[in-house]
Amino acid sequence: MANLQVRDIDEKLYSSLRNLATNEKRSISQEVIYILQKYLSLPKLFNVNPTDEFLLLSGSWDDDRNAEEIIKDINDNRINSARFGSNNELFD
Repeated sequence: MANLQVRDIDEKLYSSLRNLATNEKRSISQEVIYILQKYLSLPKLFNVNPTDEFLLLSGSWDDDRNAEEIIKDINDNRINSARFGSNNELFD
């Protein structure tokens, strides 16, 4: 079996790892192996580029209407709430 040695781990990270291992009733080595196995078993994580995902959204908000028409449409489609009284005062 191969060995892995990790150096210069931040104390806060090591403390978090130690606490997690304790809570899961594993040794720190077992916890590291578990985390690595869990992470590496999700191959789609390696195929997703956040920049590409963001660029896919480009143009998805295109609308032929101008801002005033969009705002009017939003306001026209709002439903009055029973929270407001006849004087339009909150909770009257």
